[in-house]
Amino acid sequence: MFRTALRNVFAHKARLLMTMLAVMLGVAFVSGTLVFTNTISDALQNSSAKGYDQVDVAVTAEYQDSKGDKVGELPELTQDLLDDSAEVPGAASAIGVVSGFTAVADKDGDLIGDGWSTKGGNYWGAKDSRYPLVEGRAPKGEGEILIDARTAERTGYGVGDTVRMSVDGPILTPKVTGVFTTDDGNVAAGGTLTLFDTATAQKLFGKAGVYDEIDVRAKAGVTQAALKAQLDGALPKGLVDTTTGEKLADDQAEAIASSMSGMKQGLLVFAGIALFVGTFIIANTFTMLVAQRTKELALMRAVGASRRQVTRSVLIEAFVVGVVAAVTGLLAGIGIGAGMRALMDSMGEVVPDGPLVISSGTIVTAFAVGVLVTMLAAWLPGRRAAKIPPVAAMSSVHAKATTKSLVLRNTLGALFSAAGVAVVLAATTMSGSDGQAPMGLGAVLLIIGVFILTPLLSRPLIAAAAPVLRLFGVSGKLARQNSVRNPRRTAATASALMIGLTLITGMTVMAGSLQKSIDKMASASIEADYVVSMANGNPLSPDVADRLAKADGVTALSPLRNAESRIGGETEYLTGVTGSTIGELTDLKVEQGAFEIGGTNVVVDDDTAKEHGWKTGSTFAASFEDGKKEQLKVAGVYEGNEMIRGIMVDLSTVTPHQSEPVDMQVMVKMSDGASSASKDSLTQAMDTNPAIKIQDKKDISNEIAKMFTLMLNMLYGLLAMAVIVAVLGVINTLAMSVFERSQEIGMLRAIGLDRKGIKRMVRLESLVISLFGGVLGIGLGVFFGWAAGQLMGTTMATYELVLPWGRMGLFLLLAAAVGVLAALWPARRAARLNMLQAIKAE
Repeated sequence: MFRTALRNVFAHKARLLMTMLAVMLGVAFVSGTLVFTNTISDALQNSSAKGYDQVDVAVTAEYQDSKGDKVGELPELTQDLLDDSAEVPGAASAIGVVSGFTAVADKDGDLIGDGWSTKGGNYWGAKDSRYPLVEGRAPKGEGEILIDARTAERTGYGVGDTVRMSVDGPILTPKVTGVFTTDDGNVAAGGTLTLFDTATAQKLFGKAGVYDEIDVRAKAGVTQAALKAQLDGALPKGLVDTTTGEKLADDQAEAIASSMSGMKQGLLVFAGIALFVGTFIIANTFTMLVAQRTKELALMRAVGASRRQVTRSVLIEAFVVGVVAAVTGLLAGIGIGAGMRALMDSMGEVVPDGPLVISSGTIVTAFAVGVLVTMLAAWLPGRRAAKIPPVAAMSSVHAKATTKSLVLRNTLGALFSAAGVAVVLAATTMSGSDGQAPMGLGAVLLIIGVFILTPLLSRPLIAAAAPVLRLFGVSGKLARQNSVRNPRRTAATASALMIGLTLITGMTVMAGSLQKSIDKMASASIEADYVVSMANGNPLSPDVADRLAKADGVTALSPLRNAESRIGGETEYLTGVTGSTIGELTDLKVEQGAFEIGGTNVVVDDDTAKEHGWKTGSTFAASFEDGKKEQLKVAGVYEGNEMIRGIMVDLSTVTPHQSEPVDMQVMVKMSDGASSASKDSLTQAMDTNPAIKIQDKKDISNEIAKMFTLMLNMLYGLLAMAVIVAVLGVINTLAMSVFERSQEIGMLRAIGLDRKGIKRMVRLESLVISLFGGVLGIGLGVFFGWAAGQLMGTTMATYELVLPWGRMGLFLLLAAAVGVLAALWPARRAARLNMLQAIKAE
């Protein structure tokens, strides 16, 4: 039986090629994803571990939880603590570390790197082994800095150059006194690291004489654990926390692995979709192969082969196909992994250098996926073939499915579909994350149900195309009859395309609706022409608002200043605003009272009011950062949203209680509205600062929607794999169908249908099947998009369903294009059949 199976593989290698390609693409996607994510994760972890080579134990301040009316605070790591750390017996040295966001502009004035990866810190001079100098000298005073070698190479900055930069808003123009090398992971990933002398760094990033962290090196022969124990005994308990360098490196590695797991899971989901689609092709292929070899298998049964042996022979064929597909898929996946890394580099997403990681897990997964998927898909056709009695197989009385099996299939499909619709509709009545799992379950049930029902659905939907097909004469009529002749095969072929288009359409509906909702939210709640903030979301210096107020054309302005407080024993963040102007800068629906802020009068959003049981006229005590209390009064309750919510208090009330006030944003209204001249005025007021974002309402909504747009574009690219697999499925089905109908095609040629008519028949059949899958996919996608929108609408008041008719039309055209392209080779093959040989074919 093994030899027989191998002969069948070689005898049908052309027919099995498409199946191998389908499995290979899925395996390539899975292995490429694993190679890519493992490579990036390994490079980041190695780079991160190098960053802790100079740290044996790190000392950090331990946050003191807020109790009663007291606001929580972070103890200060002073010079005394640094000296105490350096004096423990096992310490060789101790360095105080200060760090923070530092935006550096290139020579064109643009921000270098992303906001999260542009850092600044302090340099300890010659004894600072963390950052060895390769050129120049250490910085002295506020007007001097060091830059890392990679940034110097990318920007062309060198010793003696003046650099434009910012820490919290205002522009700084220090001079470069030196260049250093570093193993810092952010720098390796395309960020920047700027170093100041310690006093300057403390002034810019925190407080004079205070450090963010103390890094202690151990003497020779002293372990990290022993040094940690000594520091724990010498430093104040409850105020500081000590962590070994090994633990920091492990935690960082775990964090990197965790962050990469999201990407890995997302990519593997799409790989799974491609494999799921490929499963239909494999099952379809083996079903047709088994059907074409029915007499052969019956003869094997007649000469003594058991059912198990017949099934086993089919599974051996599947195993060989799976192994070949797994090997080629793994090799292709390695290439995909290397290509994705190169693509990231070309897009400016620089990652640390490191080798391509091909783990044993990747190899095992590639073979497991390739072989198991193929064998599982081939098992059912093999089992069916084995169950056919030899005499019945020889006379082909088994050819048509029984009425009982069709009724069972349709009943099962109806039950799955009804259960799926019911669960999805129930999920739409739930709130937020509670409905996500039920909706996912309902979607799976509905897709399975529709797949089971596709043979039943194919007849009426394809019949709807009959008026159009009649325009093509005999070829059109034959194409329609061929499409519904074997509903199960048509359904399996169309389902592959249906799944891909379901996901694409659903995500497109959601993305378009979210974009509309975010635009509506921004225009409904913000009256300001511009919102000014830091590029990385860090707080702004109060100087920014002062400078903007002096810009030409500014008619109203208000910072949004965070202020931590304690209300009723719980931590609550207040938003300090300019009470006299905030009404001009926002357009929030007032549910109770009036939108009046000033003195002790505040306004609160509806959710906060409901949580505390407040209404207009309610009073409450707020304890501020300095421990002092204020009795505040609710003047009004407004409808909050994702952009503006919380307790708004006048700046004159909160600022006196803050030691270092900072703003999260500044809202600005201009006399000329949002215009290029207005934006230029604000930009000039900020000295063309690379760290500052000046956004109008459209910019804000686009930024919020950017993540959805990026996700959608990724989805289009990734699901292209599923569409390619679907194309292979259509080609495979048509090619094998042409082979199966060789005698019929020969007879058609003999009675007068020319080669063009044969080609047209096969093309129209392919087009009808593809459009059938496209209609089902788009219909399901719209339903899932609507359902997901209903779920999101529970947390987004401005959510509004938007149907992208234009894109859905393009998707339908895509389905048609799939049909036309997939039919090219089978149609040509059918037209070139020799009619006499075809008529004699069995």
